[in-house]
Amino acid sequence: PALGLFLFTIARDPLRIIILIAGAFFWLVSLLLSSLIWFIAVKASNPLDEPLQKGLLIFGVMFSVLLQEAFRFLYYKLLRKAIEGLVALSEDGCSPISIQQMAYVAGVGFGLMSGAFSMINLLADTLGPGTVGIHGDSQLYFLTSAFMTMVLIFLHTFWGILFFHGCEHQHWWEITAVIVMHLAVSGLTFCNPLYMGSLVPSYLLMATAATWAYLLSGGSAQNLQRFLLCKS
Repeated sequence: PALGLFLFTIARDPLRIIILIAGAFFWLVSLLLSSLIWFIAVKASNPLDEPLQKGLLIFGVMFSVLLQEAFRFLYYKLLRKAIEGLVALSEDGCSPISIQQMAYVAGVGFGLMSGAFSMINLLADTLGPGTVGIHGDSQLYFLTSAFMTMVLIFLHTFWGILFFHGCEHQHWWEITAVIVMHLAVSGLTFCNPLYMGSLVPSYLLMATAATWAYLLSGGSAQNLQRFLLCKS
């Protein structure tokens, strides 16, 4: 599904590809900084203190979420400046891409890079040693991880639309809602290996964010009905 979003809505437009790559880069920088801080914290602590190490892991995840959203805000500021430059350079005084389209493409960029790193970690685990579920744990580790990766890609896409809309109209509660949802989904991963405890709430949040983003983008029930019935 994520590849389909890229091929059908982004791949044919060079400007959208640039925005997507830049968004992926911003997410990558946020991951690098959060990983560096977590690495320093782990090295400076007692590795034999299991409660402390678990607390540092939770801190690392929550800090990474906040840093990602901070970089999303910085990227919004950069794209806002880019729109002003595009308008100044255009002959008709209009930008070739709207802020709503930028929000969508930037969200896909964040999501694809997030999904790529999740996939790399999974592929590294498949190298072994060991057999999934050999000690009675769930044998659906890789399948559920794939579904979790997909939901995060879509959530980043919808969060990008909500976040940019909140910044554009100074609706700070929308930005707060994005941060809270991001923290909630990341926190739900600590329910694993109880995968239903993390997957089901995450997909419910995704459906909520998708509906919200659709309405903010100008969507309506009538438009959705026309799309499903293939009517113009």
